[in-house]
Amino acid sequence: MLIAVACAGLLAFGLYLQHAVGLEPCPMCVVQRYALTLVGILAAIGSLWRRCWWQGLWAALAWLTSGFGAFVAARQSLLQWNPPEIMSCGRDFYGVIEGFPLRDAIPMLFRGSGDCSAVDWTFLGLTIANWSFLAFVTFFVLLMGLGIRFLTVRRAGV
Repeated sequence: MLIAVACAGLLAFGLYLQHAVGLEPCPMCVVQRYALTLVGILAAIGSLWRRCWWQGLWAALAWLTSGFGAFVAARQSLLQWNPPEIMSCGRDFYGVIEGFPLRDAIPMLFRGSGDCSAVDWTFLGLTIANWSFLAFVTFFVLLMGLGIRFLTVRRAGV
């Protein structure tokens, strides 16, 4: 459950940066948000389950999702460290609404906007993508530990 709470806190901070500070998420940021949401949901479901086998299954799914999130965050970090000469990750909000019919505009809004290689915010010298990578790797390691624990408990017959 601690992982689910941490995911909720990180998502809340991302929404704060978007709506209070004014940082627009890029498409890779949006994918990381989806991955973080899924890790949190899977971890919460797993923590509510009482049978060890089901907890292990939910932990394994959250582990896979956190690995995917770490991969996307690492890719974005690489783009930030070595930005390409021309980078375009999406369209702006008003351009989407004015230029496309509503049925096409709504899915485009979830793709994010902005440059994936841009560094708009740092804390302790690390970008949002760097912090996201560290969070996903932490969840990955914790969930791997839980998975190993579930396997050893299951083999012991408890």
